[in-house]
Formats: sequence, structure tokens, C-alpha cells
Amino acid sequence: MESADVGLFGPGSVSWKLHAEPILFVAGLRSLYLQALHPRAMAGVAQNSNYRRDAWGRLIRTANYVGTTLYGTTAEAEEAGRRLRRMHARMTAVDPATGERFRIDEPDLLRWVHVTEVESFLDTGRRAGVPLDAAEVDAYYTEQRRVAALVGLDPQTVPGTAAEVAEYYRQVRPELRMTREAAETALFLTAPPLPWKLSLPARIGLNLGPPRWAYLGIAGTALALLPAWARRLYGGLGLPTTALSADVTVRALRLALTALPRDWREGPMRRAAEERAARLTGTRHHQRLNSHRQPA
Repeated sequence: MESADVGLFGPGSVSWKLHAEPILFVAGLRSLYLQALHPRAMAGVAQNSNYRRDAWGRLIRTANYVGTTLYGTTAEAEEAGRRLRRMHARMTAVDPATGERFRIDEPDLLRWVHVTEVESFLDTGRRAGVPLDAAEVDAYYTEQRRVAALVGLDPQTVPGTAAEVAEYYRQVRPELRMTREAAETALFLTAPPLPWKLSLPARIGLNLGPPRWAYLGIAGTALALLPAWARRLYGGLGLPTTALSADVTVRALRLALTALPRDWREGPMRRAAEERAARLTGTRHHQRLNSHRQPA
């Protein structure tokens, strides 16, 4: 007997529609560049994370968490949220401007990370050509409040429409600035160490230029996809031509990725969720048929 459910979202959700797109790995990088511009949030990461020593391990763990909240059962998503809340509850950091010690699970910081992440997924996907209308955009933000609740936020305090996200950014922008930690993090994100299997040929005297140059191109695209005000904080130009160039690049990359075999584009979590949803749908259909056949 099937005891699982489809999870927080399911086949008819905008979240499943958007996150079926492999181009969203660029969005994840975009969100990290954006998050680094919040001095307090950046201090929390820098003082509690080993991302420089374990950049790819941290990336994999983050991807697994996002995948679980999207495609796991409700129980699996809630357990992932509990583990994350327990971990955050033990962490503090010192504000570099005031010297104040603070908890990194402050609602303002959790909200910043959440909004920059979901807005990056949505903005990158739409600019890459994922067909989402205005109603679906708002529905995505509203759906993702369920993920915000997992980290301990009150969903009603989280922007749930495009207009609310725009207003949130307007309110938080005065707090953002380029700090030394933000600059160092951005540099690291742009040129991180390669995974050891890719680095090995270089260690034995082989030239491994293509992976490095490919990653630099992706990082440059992620930076160019930032809002104009964020690019200006990084010292770049917030010109429309920069955004247009990023749009062209990310659309071309999406087309290339969608041409790959399905097994390469879809992860095991999504495939398992689709199979589970199909079983549940079939079971419910069978149960409805049997109920109709019962004698009066």
C-alpha cells in the first residue's frame, strides 16, 4: 500500500514546471552573487562555513536539500527542514560593522536568502525562455512560501507575488553594499577550485583549459543576469545591453541543455517523484472506480 504522497508541490505545480529546466544551475550561482551583497548575511556565511575548503561538497548538499524540498515526500521535506533549522540554531556570527553577535537564523537573514534564491530561479528561467505567464509567476512565489516555512519563516512574512518581491528588494537595497567579504566571495565563485577529478590532469602536467573556461563563461553569465542595481554594486555597468547579452547567452545555453538525453537532464529525485505521483494517481483512480462499482 502506498503510504507516501507527492510532497509539497506535485505534477500540476509551477515549481515542478520551472525546476524541470536544467538551466536553473545558472540561477543557483546568480543567487549566491546576490546574497553576498548583504553584509550581515555574508558575515554569517563567512564565519560559519567551510565553503572555500569544500565548495563542491557544499554545492552538492545544497542541491540535495533543494531537490528534497521539491521532489521528496512531505515527511522527507519536513525532516530536511528540521535538520537545517537545528544546524542554523547553533550558529552565530559577529556583525562586521557594529561588532554585535547575532544568530544566523534571524528571520531577516533567512528571508533574504529565500527571496534571492527563488527570484533567481524564476528570473533566470524566464529569461532563458521558459514559458511562464504572470499568473504562473505569482503562483510560483506563493508555492515557494512552503519552502520558506521549512527554514522557520512565517509564510505570511515572505513575498508571495512578483509585486511583493519587487517591493522587498526596494526596501532592502539600502542595506546592501560591496564589502571585502563580498568581493572575496565573488572572486571565489568566479574561479573556484575544480573538483579533484577534473584537477588531476593539471597536476600531472596536462592542460585542462576547456572546463575552466566553460565555468568562467557560466559565472560571467550569472553575474550579467543580476539586476542592474546589483551589477552596479559589483562595480559593473547596469546597461540594458549587458542584460540583453545575458539573455541571448542563457537562451542559447538552455537550448543546448534541452537537446541532451532526458536521463542527463533529469535527476534521480525528480524521476522518483514522477514515478511516485504516477502510482498515487493510478491508485486513486482505481479506488474511485471501485467506489462507483459498490452496490447501493
